[in-house]
Amino acid sequence: MTDTLNQQVDAAASAVDRPAADVVAGLTLEEKASLTSGADFWTTKPVERAGIPAIMLTDGPHGVRKQRADADHLGVGDSVPATCFPPAAALGSSFDPELLERVGIALGEEAQAEAVGVLLGPGINIKRSPLCGRNFEYLSEDPLVSGVLGSALVRGLQSKGVGASLKHFAANNQEADRMRVSADIDERPLREIYLRGFQRVVEDEQPWTVMCSYNRLNGVYTSEDPWLLTKVLRDEWGFEGLVVSDWGAVNERVAGLAAGLDLEMPASGGRTDAELVAAVRSGVLDERLLDTAARRNVELVQKAVRAAEAGATYDAEAHHALAREVAGASIVLLKNDDAVLPLAAGASVAVIGELARAPRYQGAGSSLINPTRLDNALDEIRALAGAEVLFAAGYPADGTVSDELTADAVAAASVAETVLLFLGVPAALESEGFDRDDLELPAAQLALADAVIAANPRTVVVLSNGGVVRLSGLAERVPAIVEGWLLGQAGGGAIADVLYGAVNPSGRLAETIPVRLADSPAYLDFPGEHSHVRYGEGLFVGYRWYDARELEVSYPFGHGLSYTTFAYSDASVEADAAGLSVRVTVTNTGDRDGAEVVQVYTALPGSAVVRAPRELKGFTKVVLAAGESRSVEVRVRRADLAHWDTRIDAWTVEGGAYTVQVGASSRDIRATASVEVEGDSVRIPLTMNSSMGEVMAHPVASQLIGQALAASGDGTTTALMADPSLFKMMASFPIGRLASFPGMPFGREHVEQLLAAANAAG
Repeated sequence: MTDTLNQQVDAAASAVDRPAADVVAGLTLEEKASLTSGADFWTTKPVERAGIPAIMLTDGPHGVRKQRADADHLGVGDSVPATCFPPAAALGSSFDPELLERVGIALGEEAQAEAVGVLLGPGINIKRSPLCGRNFEYLSEDPLVSGVLGSALVRGLQSKGVGASLKHFAANNQEADRMRVSADIDERPLREIYLRGFQRVVEDEQPWTVMCSYNRLNGVYTSEDPWLLTKVLRDEWGFEGLVVSDWGAVNERVAGLAAGLDLEMPASGGRTDAELVAAVRSGVLDERLLDTAARRNVELVQKAVRAAEAGATYDAEAHHALAREVAGASIVLLKNDDAVLPLAAGASVAVIGELARAPRYQGAGSSLINPTRLDNALDEIRALAGAEVLFAAGYPADGTVSDELTADAVAAASVAETVLLFLGVPAALESEGFDRDDLELPAAQLALADAVIAANPRTVVVLSNGGVVRLSGLAERVPAIVEGWLLGQAGGGAIADVLYGAVNPSGRLAETIPVRLADSPAYLDFPGEHSHVRYGEGLFVGYRWYDARELEVSYPFGHGLSYTTFAYSDASVEADAAGLSVRVTVTNTGDRDGAEVVQVYTALPGSAVVRAPRELKGFTKVVLAAGESRSVEVRVRRADLAHWDTRIDAWTVEGGAYTVQVGASSRDIRATASVEVEGDSVRIPLTMNSSMGEVMAHPVASQLIGQALAASGDGTTTALMADPSLFKMMASFPIGRLASFPGMPFGREHVEQLLAAANAAG
């Protein structure tokens, strides 16, 4: 017995230390197939004979949701206690990569303590529509914000030896019909909006795993899309890790493995393992593809085992304090007329709203965390108030209107100097698995708001919501609004910190708050029909849409107020081979320390391709003491200036004079500069179907055409070409058809020779 145990230990050590390809070479066909699917809901399959252990993958992304051993078989029941950090909807508003890296480190420490090898997150899908039920789990409507902050979370997590699982790859932008729907997206928006954040995280941080989504992309399930999983992810971006399915996302296992899907989760009871074995034996599947997938699974196990820390622990109180700090940095002060906030200690305050006492602090669904502790705003406000705080629930938890509760709330509001009115979206209306029907706050809460505001106009609205809510109709009736998002287990304390000025709010909107749902970009193309959804808004997602159409919004992307003020001066920009260096002096002109998010947008007037009026290309968060000035530099990568050129299927930087705007939001531009950027050389081979305008724009072809016209002695055609109005009319003609017109000085054969010479010359 002892000898057998020693042999198993030796085999395990050997399997971890040997090259993964050598380990796989010693496996049977059945063993290789077994490595590519789960053993149960959360763990991979071991191969004990070869010393390959199992590892655990478990849900994140804002906490470690490790199921207890006796949890339900679907994996949505009770989990071990873990720190519930703010979900991504809040984290995105922090605009603070350094802070999110610290969150990633803390998540890694907790995962190590629970012997978790891979934490499933972060989620960086784009918030295409404000109705998406899972928007609370995503960072932004902008790919740069998603990519930068997603990279920070991955960097922190993996620094502790725990793998990230970047998800959901790709175009998982709705919950309606999510297991089958095809996201039908044109090339440019697919590359520039929906894949760009994934590309940044993969290229910068090499997450251990990427999780494919449930949906189809342009008709093909992402779990069996070789273009997505191999050509783009591996060949173009250089991804070295493992592709894992979302739980239940596999449609056809053999096709999926051939496309680049390495691990199916959860377990299939051995059914799909047998399909792989049969496919190899029948010649349908090349065994080398199975070897590759098995090798990637072994490599993942090796990384997790090597990094595992036996007896690892974490400081739950320190993590709770970090959760409070992060929540405070993520709160967005939307409005603060007459400096109603911060509240002074000892001021007369009434707190109204059940959400102040029973907070909604995280989203519903697979990311539900069992917190180590839970603060509520009412208790934390009372701890800071320095005076008695009145409380009235205002509305019942079931969403109905209660005349008695409303009367109590009005009575409390009437005698207080300031009302703190807590409103929000209940979990029943906002969850993984279904999309929201509208952007409205519950009717019972709005009725309460009407009554409370009538009783006391000095009402501060504090919001709890995973996705934006419509504020038009409410915002103009109250002096202050605090966007509290879902703030995790320490959110109650963070709200109190901001309300009383212990924390100066510095969050900024990572998504636009529209005036009405009908103004939103995807309004007419969401959620689609017959399992297809057309992304008809193209590139114009989020603020790109609102700015291009010059639509009024309630609050723009990037917006957020502070208890101090900031001035911008001395903006300048320089271009170099790596991109742009944007400098600006930022001064805290108020009497409180605070943090400003400096945002850099670019535009290219006269561009040859369709562009938004401005696009975020860089940002940084700078902390300034009262009265302090600092020169701030924001680097813009040259790659972030590129657009996807559909003519050559490649990223291209268009040359020209770029307008660089530095501001505090997409609609609060404080300084503007211009810089000349040298473009990439793009030569499109000319054909007989190329337009006359394209031919004459070609430096070699235009010269050859001019020489040919001069040699022909045809002054009429030469004069027509020189007439701007006539040339504009002719510019769209394919040159091959124009060459066939009567009276042209040279025919098709001569044109073909000229084009061939031009293409050969480059």
